[in-house]
Amino acid sequence: MELDYSDYKPLGRTGERVPAIGIGTWAIRDYNKAFHVLVEAVERGLWLIDTAEMYHAGRAEELVGRVVETVGRDKVFIVTKMLPENLVSEESIEKSTRASLKRLRVSYVDLYLIHWPHYAIPIEEQVRRFELVYRRGYTRYIGVSNFDKWELERAIQATRSTEIVADQVKYSVLDRGIELSLLPYAQEKQVTIQAYTPLERGRVKDHPLLQRIAAKYGKTPVQIALNYLISKPMVTAIVKTENMQHLREILGSLGWRLKPEDIKELTRA
Repeated sequence: MELDYSDYKPLGRTGERVPAIGIGTWAIRDYNKAFHVLVEAVERGLWLIDTAEMYHAGRAEELVGRVVETVGRDKVFIVTKMLPENLVSEESIEKSTRASLKRLRVSYVDLYLIHWPHYAIPIEEQVRRFELVYRRGYTRYIGVSNFDKWELERAIQATRSTEIVADQVKYSVLDRGIELSLLPYAQEKQVTIQAYTPLERGRVKDHPLLQRIAAKYGKTPVQIALNYLISKPMVTAIVKTENMQHLREILGSLGWRLKPEDIKELTRA
């Protein structure tokens, strides 16, 4: 069983490395608390922040913009996502991108993702249109989100001016569906998997096996759940938090790794 012991993961084949855990901004309830937690996260080494134009109708991007303005552009790796409905034309891609960049208060993002496939436009066509954001300097890298193995394969083959470096998908120790085909394929092609909803909205805390293994390590079930994911090569996790105590718990997921026998047991969770 191959384990990844690094807390900084490769971003595709770019040669760049990003934190094994990034902070997300979906479904924020208290933007003031979230702002302070995000600033603290960046200062503590979790400097990848994930957002999207659809999150709270752009308000989450505005929050990230405030954070970037506070800590400095060079200290944050910004990931955002474009709604597939904006892939219908170059004009709509340009309009959507400019609006996101304005909310983020930056001239470019680090990673731009197609939020999910547009089911009325061939994958090849939407990816080639999306490459516009790279060619015009609006992003350093491009990727996809919610693409299955077959869709990711077509996306990779479609690119002309750059590469697909990441696929952000639902993945947790309690939902390991991608381990059957998507994850092995992404690892083979060196595409980074960004796992969202890794804590299953808190359900991992109450899982008996996670609780038992957590006691063995002197950790929490949340830390076990996150460590399971980041132990996998080419896998990072995106976690949302508005709570400083929860941030400290997330940080406690780093700097160590589960033993292979415990990872194997968790595959039966």
